[in-house]
Amino acid sequence: MLSRIHPLAGALGLLTIATFWTSTVLTEIFGSRQDVTTLKQTIPWALPLLVLALAITGASGFRLSAGSTLPVILAKKRRMPFIAGNGLLILVPSAITLDVLASHGHFGVAFYCVQALELLAGATNIALMSLNIRDGLRLTGRLGTGAGKPSGHDRSDSTDPSVAVGSEESQG
Repeated sequence: MLSRIHPLAGALGLLTIATFWTSTVLTEIFGSRQDVTTLKQTIPWALPLLVLALAITGASGFRLSAGSTLPVILAKKRRMPFIAGNGLLILVPSAITLDVLASHGHFGVAFYCVQALELLAGATNIALMSLNIRDGLRLTGRLGTGAGKPSGHDRSDSTDPSVAVGSEESQG
């Protein structure tokens, strides 16, 4: 069950952050001030979904990886504090601050400084979460090891234990 929940929650978290980020950039470039205000007022309503998705992803990931010393698992674990820290310490407060500023029509230096910080932290989380998803796909044998090389396992061979934990080739 966890092996199904974990990738779904991770994908939902990544998709949510990517949607916030892309919507912000496109609205800033092509939208009106009212469009920006509407977006900034809407994003905080989706934050509980994002926080829940990331919490489920983190908890299920730690549960699935319990005791593992595989380098790819350790890399995923090292990224998680940065993802969580960016989310809780930068992205959530930024979204709330931008909502308040936009709602009051304050589109000055403070707004754009917070906006820049939010976009930078969001892009960082998108990159880190994408790396974690890539590594998860490699662990399960759903993705090759890069450079056009196949991962070395056939997903139809359920007796191959490397499919569950990643082959030696996919750990690098």
